[in-house]
Amino acid sequence: MSRLIALFAIERDEHFEIIERFNDKSESKIIPKDTPKTKTITYEHPSAIWFERKISDDFGIEFEDSFDKRPLLRHERFPLEIHPMLKSFDAKKELTFAPFKPYKYEAISGDGVFEVPVGPIHAGIIEPGHFHFSQAGEDMLHQEVRHFYKYRAIEKMVEGKNLDEVKEIVERISGNETIAYQIALRDIILQSANQSISDELRAYHAMLLELERSIHHLTDLGFIPNDAGFGSALAYCSALAEEARRVMKTLTNHRFGFGSIQMGAKSYDKDEFDKWLSYLQTKMSKFESWIMDIPSLWDRFDTTGILKHQKAIKYDMVGVVARASNVAIDRRDNEYYKNAGWSIVTENSGDVGARFKVRLKELFNSIKLMKEFNSRCSDKDIEPININQFSDGRYEAFVESSIGELYLYIEIKENKIERLFARDPSFINWQGLHLMMPGNIIADFPLINKSCDLSYAGNDL
Repeated sequence: MSRLIALFAIERDEHFEIIERFNDKSESKIIPKDTPKTKTITYEHPSAIWFERKISDDFGIEFEDSFDKRPLLRHERFPLEIHPMLKSFDAKKELTFAPFKPYKYEAISGDGVFEVPVGPIHAGIIEPGHFHFSQAGEDMLHQEVRHFYKYRAIEKMVEGKNLDEVKEIVERISGNETIAYQIALRDIILQSANQSISDELRAYHAMLLELERSIHHLTDLGFIPNDAGFGSALAYCSALAEEARRVMKTLTNHRFGFGSIQMGAKSYDKDEFDKWLSYLQTKMSKFESWIMDIPSLWDRFDTTGILKHQKAIKYDMVGVVARASNVAIDRRDNEYYKNAGWSIVTENSGDVGARFKVRLKELFNSIKLMKEFNSRCSDKDIEPININQFSDGRYEAFVESSIGELYLYIEIKENKIERLFARDPSFINWQGLHLMMPGNIIADFPLINKSCDLSYAGNDL
């Protein structure tokens, strides 16, 4: 069965177009404006449900026979007749809030079953997200994730701009994946200009992507044990993650690498960077020996938050979450990365322990890749190529971010952006989080959630 990657709508002059992007094909459906309806595909692809609900909220298109027609982006008092992605939407027009209508959460009923709401405001310094549990004592029976509390209107914001004007917007979609989003935009810019970059610059960009991946894997390798009560791992890995952030700033002039993926690059101290990579490898080898030999920790990790292999496939999961359930999906699976030393990392058990192990192994692989890419980089400044003309057309890019497969679609019309659609890996993986809850107690939820490390911002465009 094909894997669903993205599902989104575009408004044309006379009709709507819905694009269904699968891993092996792309299909287009024409929807008349006078009867904006089409059939749901959620029975073949459950992960389509958020896409379809988003399209309904954005454009007013109905998906017939859908098992869930609740609003996704439109919260309790959102104006009823407003669909913000329509060309006719006027952001300057004063809106009238609708009467409050409670959101109907999914819940299990029965004797002794009760509901536990968590969020959207949390005790920790995190972004807003709501988690709704059905409980029988401490046991989790069901969970529903509800996000989209900070609709930023990014898709609308970029309409009518050219590709150069949206760089600072796209790279800030998700702080976890700044480099990944920049590389996706770079690929689309190169496609639209029919240009290419040098081998040295490509290696430099690939090196920064692996550095970004390493930073987030280091952070997770500390926080996952911390949520199991082992704070020493957090202290150890946080120190290394902070050092890695400073290395990122040394290379790019920013701790998150904003503005770093350009059509040229400044030289840097390659020997110093290689020494730091060797130091990081030594430190993480010690960490591996230490962390893998703590039975009480692995008693919490093993068999907690299991995502079965078939469920991961059915729900089109990506990234570490998929690979920990033995689904071998990674956008780096190509000759360029293989020749640099990349190899797929998978685990079979699909639990917290598996997701931890995948991150640890991938970190060592990223260090190996960075060493190779560093050796391919230039010792001198790379002069930028000049790109100022973009051909009209439809373009798409795929990048394996630290969370998983990222998809970016941009359509250019008269040298301006007609439509931008970004599918963050978290938009897919958040939908599969509930599959990991049954059979666990509610105290394990933070541990399971952290083991997936999903982006709120990347999810809430």
